[in-house]
Amino acid sequence: MRGKRTARRPLLLAAVLPLLLATACGGSAGADGADGGTVTVTVGYQSKTINTVTAGTLLRSLGYFEEELKRLGRADGTAYRVVWQDYATGAPITAQMTAGKIDIGSMGDFPLLLNAARGRQLGEPTRLVSVTGYNLAGGLNTVVVKPGSELRTLADLKGRKVSTSVGSAADGTLVRALRRAGLDPAKDVRKLNQQPSVGASALAAGSADALSQFVAWPGLLAFQGKAEALYDGAELNLPTFHGVTVREEFAKGRAGVLDAFLRAQRRATDRLRAEPVASAESVAKETGLPAEVVYLYNGAHGAATFDPELRPELLAALKEDVPVLEEAGLVSGVDVDAFVDPAPLRRAVTAAALPRAGAARSELWPRGASATRSFADPGALLKALAAAPAGSVRAAYVPDAVTGTPWFADRAVWVSDGAGWRAFVTRAGAERWAAAHPGARIVPYADAVRAAS
Repeated sequence: MRGKRTARRPLLLAAVLPLLLATACGGSAGADGADGGTVTVTVGYQSKTINTVTAGTLLRSLGYFEEELKRLGRADGTAYRVVWQDYATGAPITAQMTAGKIDIGSMGDFPLLLNAARGRQLGEPTRLVSVTGYNLAGGLNTVVVKPGSELRTLADLKGRKVSTSVGSAADGTLVRALRRAGLDPAKDVRKLNQQPSVGASALAAGSADALSQFVAWPGLLAFQGKAEALYDGAELNLPTFHGVTVREEFAKGRAGVLDAFLRAQRRATDRLRAEPVASAESVAKETGLPAEVVYLYNGAHGAATFDPELRPELLAALKEDVPVLEEAGLVSGVDVDAFVDPAPLRRAVTAAALPRAGAARSELWPRGASATRSFADPGALLKALAAAPAGSVRAAYVPDAVTGTPWFADRAVWVSDGAGWRAFVTRAGAERWAAAHPGARIVPYADAVRAAS
């Protein structure tokens, strides 16, 4: 097994070697499993990157993959064991996969391209086989600043220090957003390449002026009152997603195991959609994240839509990501069509397609409730908040009036325009709306609630 010392004496080594081979990671074990040993399958995931939970945190807690492997084992006479390895970003998962030490991994769109590139370069090719969570507009990535910051727009970042994880989807959002704002990402800002937790600390300490990160960090910092949104990634209107990648050798040698994983992922997806509050509570327990933050992204009307399907829109967006990484010198000549393999998902999952996400709605989560209440418009949510007894609301969510990105109602920027109430993730978004609609004005959240009563 991985991590055990090899016996020193030759005779003992000869006796132990067959067992080591039988229990090696995935593709290293005998392809037919005829030696009767246990086949270990190693899965790399990111527990706190919560739009991967159907292939990671939630899936692990439900035990669906292990259940599917037991069924497979009864059919093929092989014993299977799953090892789950948790990481903060996709980069170490790729490093372990190209070393043959992780069989299946989940990560964001930009890291997936790095995964494809490194796999080919190092002779350990990988394939993209499914999607976990996605947002067709890009609303899973956000740039945040400290509360009360003088920075109000992306243009204000010129000459400033911005923390991000280079090569991540959040970094891709930052690069594209800066360019749209007329800034050169390589010259006009100083990018700090940091892990999300390090970047959050840097923002709090003032050693970074802004933080560009993926879920759940922006929402977590906003929920904690440690940050406010400067830029909503959905303003780019470019899809972003996370997906599942597998070592090509493993996919060929252990096709049944891969099928079992994809069936388990689909079951976890169905569970999350059917029981979003319970799923958020489960992920919160496993990760230490507040359930309110998990639900912001993974809820019934959250920022992420969960569906394993390799949608054409997502694959087209992945191709658009390649030049960004090439320009940064991080990849070269990635062939997205060769990287994507839809055959395993078609083979493993025969259930009907999942329904597409509907229009964003406001939601209220009563304390102690196992379900949320949804509202057709932000004004109705404000009225419900005004009528709620003190301490009875656990969380409230509202979609951005333009991008549809959900945000915490008490962290959103509210606008009264005479026709009703609108909410925005960023102050810049609210100011643009107010400027374009005579009579519209920005109203503090507490005043908006009082006015709605």
